[in-house]
Parts: sequence; structure tokens; C-alpha cells
Amino acid sequence: MSRSTTNPTSAPLSNSDFAIDLPRLNAESEKTQLQLIQQCADASDSGLETLMEFLLERQAQRTSAAAGKAYRLLRKANTAKTQEFCQTHFPQGVVPLQSAQEVDYSKLQELLIQQDFQAADRLTLEKLCELAGDAAIQRKWIYFTEVESFPTIDLQTINLLWLVYSEGKFGYSVQRELWLGLGKNWEKLWTAIGWKSGNSWTRYPQGFTWNLSAPRGHLPLSNQLRGVRVIASLLMHPAWTEK
Repeated sequence: MSRSTTNPTSAPLSNSDFAIDLPRLNAESEKTQLQLIQQCADASDSGLETLMEFLLERQAQRTSAAAGKAYRLLRKANTAKTQEFCQTHFPQGVVPLQSAQEVDYSKLQELLIQQDFQAADRLTLEKLCELAGDAAIQRKWIYFTEVESFPTIDLQTINLLWLVYSEGKFGYSVQRELWLGLGKNWEKLWTAIGWKSGNSWTRYPQGFTWNLSAPRGHLPLSNQLRGVRVIASLLMHPAWTEK
């Protein structure tokens, strides 16, 4: 994620003086774009038009946090025009649902578009079990040794879904970035992502934060109650260093 720079054009606007056009939106850093996209969605029809133009121009960059937020807010607006636009140009969402094992990620995408993060987290574990095979599907959790065989493209798809629809806040790649930044210190990571406070593990599900106010990297949970080995295998998977 790029960092916002000081820019006098980035000052928040009220709906009464709304004047965010496409060139301005394109010129900003992604952090500022996320703020302006919300203002567009709040500003009535002219702002929604800007978001539709923004997405059409970003067909080749559709898996960005800004594109994900723009798409999600167009879906949420639920007008006849935004419905037609989304169905025509992005019928399945903005993240291509690629899988080496023909795993269907469409429901996961829809849950994340709707910001139902708790249900999306449960479904993510189900999809990891599908990747691991019939034995994992039956037991409903995965062994760390099974992670090594997960196809790169599938982990990248799951990660992109979380990343794109959380404004860049959630996903395995975010957890990996934090873990590396903390010198691969697991105890520091648990605290940083809100999985542990002092000596106490966060209780599932009520202790976790199922919305965007959560710390960066808070989700998905990666089967964390079964120790460090599963998440270690996920964060060390070749998916994060391969293109």
C-alpha cells in the first residue's frame, strides 16, 4: 500500500461542495483514494458516476483496495444504474476467482463484499480444507503439513479476496508483512493483530473484531487455536514470493 502524501487537494469535502472528478481521484495515493471513494459514494448520483468511471478505467488494476471499495460501495448503493453497471462489467466481483483445483470462491467473494467477516472467516477455513482434501474436509481443520501442497494460485486468490474487500487491512500477505517487520516474533505478532492480550488469548468468536475497526492483519484467523504451525506454514508458503 502506498502512503498518502501531504496534498492540499486531499482535504475532506462536504456533500454540499462535492467536486471530486476522475482525474483528481486517479492522481491520489491509494490511502487518499480510499477516503475520496467514500465521499463519492456519499455524494449522490454524481459521485456514483465518478466511481463507475474509476472502475472502468481500472480493468487492468481491478485487484486493488481502491477498486474493491469502489465496487463494494456501488453494490451497496443499490440503484438501478449501479446494479446494471456491476452486473454488466463485474458480474462476479472485481477479483478473478482462479483455482488450480476448481474450488469455487464465489460465495467467499460475496461474503467479503457484504463485509460479513465472521462468516467469511469460517468459509475460508472450509476452503482451506477443500484444498487439503477429503480427510481435512471430514475433520474440519488442516494440518500444517497439508499447507505445503496448497496451490499458489488458490492461496493468492483467497488472499486477494480478503485484501481487496478490506481496504487492504486483512489477508495473509498483511499478516506476513507484519510478522517479517517484527523479526518473525510470534508473540509480538499475536499482540499486534489482536489475537492475544498479555498472557490471554482472544476468545473466539466474541473476542474478535469482525469489522474494519480491527487491527491490521486481524483476519483471517488461520486456525490459530491449533498453535503456530498452521499460520507459520501459510506465511512461509511460496505464494507470497511467486508472481
